[in-house]
Amino acid sequence: MAVISYREALNQAMREEMERDQDVFVMGEEVGHYNGAYKVTQGLLQRFSERRVVDTPIAEMGFAGIGVGAAMVGLRPIVEFMTWNFSLVAIDQIVNSAAKMFQMSGGQFNIPIVFRGPSGPAVQVGSQHSQALESWYAHVPGLAVALPSTAYDAKGLLKTAIRDDNPVVFMEGETLYGTTGEVPEAEYLIPFGQGDIKRAGADITLVAWSRMVHVCLDAAKVLADDGIDCEVVDPRTLRPLDVPIIVDSVRKTGRCVIAEVGWPSAGFGAEIAYQVQRHCLDALDAPVERVCSDDVPMPYAKNLEDEVQPQVADVVAAVRRALYLDA
Repeated sequence: MAVISYREALNQAMREEMERDQDVFVMGEEVGHYNGAYKVTQGLLQRFSERRVVDTPIAEMGFAGIGVGAAMVGLRPIVEFMTWNFSLVAIDQIVNSAAKMFQMSGGQFNIPIVFRGPSGPAVQVGSQHSQALESWYAHVPGLAVALPSTAYDAKGLLKTAIRDDNPVVFMEGETLYGTTGEVPEAEYLIPFGQGDIKRAGADITLVAWSRMVHVCLDAAKVLADDGIDCEVVDPRTLRPLDVPIIVDSVRKTGRCVIAEVGWPSAGFGAEIAYQVQRHCLDALDAPVERVCSDDVPMPYAKNLEDEVQPQVADVVAAVRRALYLDA
């Protein structure tokens, strides 16, 4: 099995789907001649021409709306945001047009569109460019929300997103593009709403997505040295959410820590905590713990940036509290 980067996995998914279906096309800022801000669209312009790899002006509201219109007439656009932070300029098209068009048209218009791009904190890019907004979009009915944590998941989920007849918010970990992993050469798809056990364990369940999966896996290694066996569950999509895989894990371990890089207030971890207490109350041996970023805009200074974001030590501390090893 080939070992490729997260970035290459996304590129393969788009290339294969564009070869399979002539209606699939890519549009966004610098996706063509510059090969994408993070080089995810590398080589697509040369392979598919400017008719299907379209460089746009810096006008997120405009090209997101063009994508919705294209989807309404039967095309399958992939709209790249240079970063999901800039999607806030286009949020009306995503939330008020793409997410609602099927229902508001009485089922006359499917909107098979993928909005994709880097998401979550990066490295010293400041508060306007370093946000995790998945909780915002997962709040909206009519949108699917996917956040792959590995190269394997990135390719399988993106191919599923492109074939979906409904709008998909596809958030790629901004610091995961260079990570590598095994990806099959044979075609595969990962259904939405199907989570994955990234590490099996018996003592406590850690639920995380995107970059925080890797933080939890590192924390699990640290805790293993103390004889604590962690299970790491990655839901892979927040909408739809694979509630059964989380419930089954927590009912097995009796304890749960939810780790997200977003802010704590109204963060998606609160929804998962509700689902855990709703379905596992009789099996819980301790209150559910949450690990989030500090409730402040992201600082620019590297030391403060690291302080604000959840780290391995924060997950380790939460696990020890859930096990009543520390106060």
